[in-house]
Amino acid sequence: MDTKHIHISDYNYSLPDGRIAKFPIARRDHSKLLLYKHGEVGEDVFCNLPKYLPKGALMVMNNTRVIQARIHFRKESGALIEVFLMEPAEPVDYEQMFQTRGHCSWLCMVGNLKKWKEGMLHRWFSIKGHGFTLSAILLRERTAHSATGTNYWVDFDWDSTDISFAEILETVGELPIPPYLNRETEEIDKTSYQTVYSKVKGSVAAPTAGLHFTDAVLAELDKKGIERDELTLHVGAGTFKPVKTPEIEDHEMHSEYIVVHRHTFERLIRYDCKAIAVGTTSVRTLESLYYIGVKLQLNSAASEDDLHVTQWEAYDLPHDEMGQVLVNGEAVTRQQAIQNILDYLDANGLEALHSGTQIIIAPGYTYKIVRALITNFHQPQSTLLLLVSAFVKGDWRRIYDYAINHDFRFLSYGDSSLLIP
Repeated sequence: MDTKHIHISDYNYSLPDGRIAKFPIARRDHSKLLLYKHGEVGEDVFCNLPKYLPKGALMVMNNTRVIQARIHFRKESGALIEVFLMEPAEPVDYEQMFQTRGHCSWLCMVGNLKKWKEGMLHRWFSIKGHGFTLSAILLRERTAHSATGTNYWVDFDWDSTDISFAEILETVGELPIPPYLNRETEEIDKTSYQTVYSKVKGSVAAPTAGLHFTDAVLAELDKKGIERDELTLHVGAGTFKPVKTPEIEDHEMHSEYIVVHRHTFERLIRYDCKAIAVGTTSVRTLESLYYIGVKLQLNSAASEDDLHVTQWEAYDLPHDEMGQVLVNGEAVTRQQAIQNILDYLDANGLEALHSGTQIIIAPGYTYKIVRALITNFHQPQSTLLLLVSAFVKGDWRRIYDYAINHDFRFLSYGDSSLLIP
């Protein structure tokens, strides 16, 4: 299949607005679970997920935590300006960013930009009974263009070195729920739009496949001997960007920041580099690891910047009939790729791989690591639907027809599916 020339119109389906879940259900693990195994389709309730998974498997989850990334300022004229934090600019490291005190900079999308031509914006806030002022200034000359549009460099200053930027966001920020919900953020979203295992702050959208898990479901997985591991991919706003070009070759995939720790690579090797992925973000990270390992096969001294996985390299590299990349005529196995990353960490005294991925997974792609996928139901004509189609070898429409005809709820707060091709 010529992946680059896929017509996105072939991945359309009718999604009535009434089927989009606007709010979560009361008990998150009581959502419906579509079961797709070797071509057979059925359903159950999500809390019964563990009984459908093979004993002794490895499950990998994305532990990113959604930040309250929307900050509203009001100018003296009364104009409301929304600053949407997209990615750290200074410092660039997420962990360092949230611990900064007094000053930091972000690349941001700006709402009502025409009303903020110059000058500083101010927002008063209170923490523990003490009042402070957060100021923001827009540096128009320092812009970055990405798949989601133009991001502007915004400097933030606040009049205290006793409080961190993380504390400020918890006080003045607003959780950015998906735009297709067509409603304002409510108090319930602060907990329901986070996974129960979220830890690492940085996303502007939740890895929604994980929203169905509860402590009870996790305990049942443990009882069955399913080992769990976590990685981090900070989900960007680009996850909501529809494909607007007729062929996907002309669609610019968004780039996202990933962190994978040494113990995850060691576990992958113990499990023959096969895993159950919770969500498309885990999929994109795990599959990107293979190509990072290939890069290290080509150049073991590569820098972290060199290891960034670009949109099309998974298709442009030579492959054998098993989908493995050929380097000097030899196939790079998934085990070799992961071992290459471990060797890289050892050589550089690192405990974790910090990199980025822009990979697009679509029909024609051969999965390397992911053997089963837990995921929600995605928008028509989206890159996430392409990913699912590639995973089930083109059988996505039968799955989605079943979901539509059996009253499944769709998108971020919707129901789930377990896919085993």
